[in-house]
Amino acid sequence: MKQLFLAASLLALAACGDQAGKVDTSDTKEAAPAPELLLPLPEDTVADITASDLAVRIKTLADDTFEGRGPGTPTGEAAAEWIAAEMNRIGLEPGGENGSYLQEVKMVNQTIDPSNSYLSFTSEDGTEIPTKLKDNAVVWTKRQNATELSFDPSDVVFVGYGAVAPEYDWNDYDDQDFTGKTVIILVNDPGFATQDPDLFNGKAMTYYGRWTYKYEEAARQHAAAAIVVHETAPAAYGWDVVANSWSGAQSDLVRANGGEDRTTMEAWITRDKAEELFKAAGLDYETLKNAAKERGFKPVPLSGIKAQGEITQTIEPLSSHNVIGVLPGKTVPDEYVLYTAHWDHLGKKSGEKTGAPGEDFYQDQIFNGAVDNATGAAALLEIAESMAAEPTDRSVMFLSVTLEESGLLGSEYFAQHPTVPLNQIVAGINMDGSLPVGRTHDMVVVGYGASELEDMLTDYLVTQDRVVKPDPRPEAGSFYRSDHISLAKRGVPMLYADGGEDKLDGGVAAGKAIAQAYNEQRYHKPMDEYSDDWDLAGNVEDVTALYEVGKSIADSDKWPTWYPGNEFEAVRKASLGEK
Repeated sequence: MKQLFLAASLLALAACGDQAGKVDTSDTKEAAPAPELLLPLPEDTVADITASDLAVRIKTLADDTFEGRGPGTPTGEAAAEWIAAEMNRIGLEPGGENGSYLQEVKMVNQTIDPSNSYLSFTSEDGTEIPTKLKDNAVVWTKRQNATELSFDPSDVVFVGYGAVAPEYDWNDYDDQDFTGKTVIILVNDPGFATQDPDLFNGKAMTYYGRWTYKYEEAARQHAAAAIVVHETAPAAYGWDVVANSWSGAQSDLVRANGGEDRTTMEAWITRDKAEELFKAAGLDYETLKNAAKERGFKPVPLSGIKAQGEITQTIEPLSSHNVIGVLPGKTVPDEYVLYTAHWDHLGKKSGEKTGAPGEDFYQDQIFNGAVDNATGAAALLEIAESMAAEPTDRSVMFLSVTLEESGLLGSEYFAQHPTVPLNQIVAGINMDGSLPVGRTHDMVVVGYGASELEDMLTDYLVTQDRVVKPDPRPEAGSFYRSDHISLAKRGVPMLYADGGEDKLDGGVAAGKAIAQAYNEQRYHKPMDEYSDDWDLAGNVEDVTALYEVGKSIADSDKWPTWYPGNEFEAVRKASLGEK
């Protein structure tokens, strides 16, 4: 596969423009020849939102040719190049850097050598309690300043949910000194464990329940290593998702300090392995887990247990790209409605090939990511094509981000380096992982109860004889697991709505069965592949609804905002100069 030179080649895709989509002739360069795309652009798409248009775009982005759209890989970046070319074909202006559709995102790939990396424990009598990578443990590091890292035998302490949350009067670290220690942490929140609506956010996960927060907090506590215990219900996915997602190359943004402020090792272990460790320390895992859900819990040392580990890694500096297209507004071009969807997935991994083509659950080495998130990237292009046919008063920006699967890094990079001021983004809509369940009576709003965008969606769904439903699985923390959160936490009102589960044909039971089968059998697995048998009629209705909500904002002077008391209300008011 030949290397594609993205930044130069995409200059040929459109006339030069600055980051806000306006013409900039100050540094015009001669356009390079247009790249040879790995797959052709569609030829017969229309301005209407149709199942056939969605299908051709999903099928293309999920094709084996793009090898799972791994960020920084030639084939992954070729997928971004294809999206940019498609934006140009349907009439969007470039909204990236240097007159292109691309925003460069500097990254590194860190790949653990499993034969020379380990996490192990010893009991008080010197008995070793090893882990087996991928079977009952996964390890990695956020440190980018060394290829060999290790930590000496370290005291092990159970810190419950690992949360320091003053607003909930909660401190699992109890202001103790954890310098050089290994902390073991439960996944999710105490509210999930108790189902108490007055504890944290009850069943719904808060940001404190996210694994990203737990590792960050352990680093702030100066721990040597941070280990999260996996359990399927509170994590909302099985161990195979953990093993697949944290094996192979792990991507990260380039860190200014080389990651020196992070723990030496971050890890997951299975519940079975945690129980073995606690038993070796004379403790009962379930008893301490129950104690950790009560306010006032104090950290518990695993007496006599020592942890040690070593990581050997390769560090590969790379570049990936966000893809940005803009439709300039007719009357208020400096105000923007934003649509987001990530284009990346897990790429190609060694050692995954089993079965044979045509067999049920055939696996190859390619994690195609058809649902996650070729559906969202296709929807973004479909909406863009419809919007291009009828210009709006405000500008509309279409942002397809990279590195979502690595921790929402592409959207975080955009939020740190926005191509337009964030306080000029009126509102945004995110699309991620829409199942082809067929037509439904409802649409699900993830993070329900957040903003006035939900009211606008509710009003439009009446015309489709449908209703808004809250996320049926708020404990999964999906509101904190997709790209809209990078903008939301900086104040931009964001709507994250997905297809419903109350099917016209089969009701809620049928919808839930499809979702369960996907989560168990295909999510973050090579089997997330496109099929010509998909029923996209429901996707068409969902995409149409999101198009109509965005267009109504783009053709108005409304500034939808967060509901009073929402966690992002204050930062939005501050960004707009309000009190």
